[in-house]
Amino acid sequence: MGIPVAQMLAVARYVMKQKIARRERYPLVLMLEPLFRCNLSCTGCGKIQYPASLLKKQLSVADCLGASDECGAPVVSIAGGEPLLHPDLPEIVRAIVERGRFIYLCTNALLLAQKLDDYEPDKHLSFSVHMDGPRAEHNLSVCRDGVYDTAVAAIREAVRRGFRVTTNTTLFDGANPERMRRFFDDMMELGIEGMMISPGYSYEKAPDQEHFLKRERSTRLFAKMLEAPNKAWRFNQSPLFLQFLMGKREYECTPWGNPTYNIFGWQRPCYLLQDGYVKTFRELIEDTDWSKYGRASKNPRCQDCMVHCGFEPTAVNAMFGSPKAMAEAVMSMVTGRL
Repeated sequence: MGIPVAQMLAVARYVMKQKIARRERYPLVLMLEPLFRCNLSCTGCGKIQYPASLLKKQLSVADCLGASDECGAPVVSIAGGEPLLHPDLPEIVRAIVERGRFIYLCTNALLLAQKLDDYEPDKHLSFSVHMDGPRAEHNLSVCRDGVYDTAVAAIREAVRRGFRVTTNTTLFDGANPERMRRFFDDMMELGIEGMMISPGYSYEKAPDQEHFLKRERSTRLFAKMLEAPNKAWRFNQSPLFLQFLMGKREYECTPWGNPTYNIFGWQRPCYLLQDGYVKTFRELIEDTDWSKYGRASKNPRCQDCMVHCGFEPTAVNAMFGSPKAMAEAVMSMVTGRL
């Protein structure tokens, strides 16, 4: 698997601590959005459709660090928008790294090569580059020609300089399994640490609502795509989550596992749905009616969702929940079989 041992051990210690304390709801990854503005206009994005007045706003360094400290999750995913547009991002990253937390800095990589001098390679920092498939598919997804090649060049330079680099791929209806398998080969040949994959979620604000995957189509796509995986592939995800995407496991959503903090506050209930905001993480956890979310709730917005931010925490919790699940996950990591 494409997750460093140090990070795996840190997360394992954290989860076991929550288990011992008998905490039912705890965060694994803080989804930190310091701003919504971006230098791309992707049709499947629900973040850049805000009015210009909101796109100009951004979280302060103190806001970001306060959210990280309040939440306490061992991993912080810095997303957006395009985080590299934030003038104080290097300071935010350094301070979170000093706290011993692992960062995935999500980026479309258009600015990555010119911003690398602002950062130091560190085991706690990974650049997570948005790559939605082969050249044609990716450029179509981000609505601009040439972005794929720019991102590949930036990945090569970051890897050359010793940075951890992963890729983040969102798949939509019409994705070709065989082309995606070749795309995985291409990404691994760049020397990246691992890949993250997930079906797209139909943001209400996204301009293109026609190409989001339904649940049945998602499992068919991922089953074909991940069948007999190439031994060189490394995924920066739990093998149990990948098996869930393939339809081999049934999980309920864990919406509190990856809480979101942005310019509005703590987003209720999750990164994908916007049912209001609260001022504190404690309010989010204790005052949200979690029974209204997830597939079992019959909430129509949750019926087709299989996105990593809701189900990866479930898979991790399941892995640490029984010796059998742990053994199955370890065996998958060792053999590379799903």
